Amino acid sequence: MAIFDDELARLKEKILEMGALVENSIRDAIKSLLEKNDALANEVIQKDHLINTLDVEIDEECIRLIALRQPKAGDLRFITTAMRIITDLERMGDLSANIAERALELNKEPDIKPFVDIPRMRDIAHGMTRDALDAFVNKDKRLALDVIMRDDEIDDLKHAIISELLLMMVEDPNIICRAMRITFIAQYLERFADHATNIAEMVVYLVEGKMIRHTINPQP
Repeated sequence: MAIFDDELARLKEKILEMGALVENSIRDAIKSLLEKNDALANEVIQKDHLINTLDVEIDEECIRLIALRQPKAGDLRFITTAMRIITDLERMGDLSANIAERALELNKEPDIKPFVDIPRMRDIAHGMTRDALDAFVNKDKRLALDVIMRDDEIDDLKHAIISELLLMMVEDPNIICRAMRITFIAQYLERFADHATNIAEMVVYLVEGKMIRHTINPQP
């Protein structure tokens, strides 16, 4: 089954290629906001089709391998895990493009406050994505669980951002449109991290054959 092993290795490489594009997209989307860089924002939006293309290619390859090789046990679990992971990655690419679109709108206006927590959310979400993919490659359950636990940090930052912006909108209704766009970005980042968490949960499934979604306290 050396040929099948090579096919699985290439499948893994494709997923990592897709993951790298997603990591770059979230980094550049927020960078375009912080630096008011419309060209970079447009680049993020335009490159989303590359992520979508890989999503289709990998999905088709997974279906081909299941039909042709009829994998069992661990190999079948790997392929089904791959199909779930690329779905999350594709949605993460969409969220990055959404952030870039809001950046294009915000870049036309003066900032209502310095961006502090948005870059923090980006850094945490980016790290969660990188580590979730590393956990997938290395079948590292502990790293996957660590990613899952970090999701609370993102949620706390999102709530802090929204609470602050609500107070600012009450004090100055003229900033409502700009503040709402920043709120959307915080929500996009929170959803991005949720998808990274989904990937980490699928790694646990890959390693143990056990689904832990909706489990309150996943055990190490």
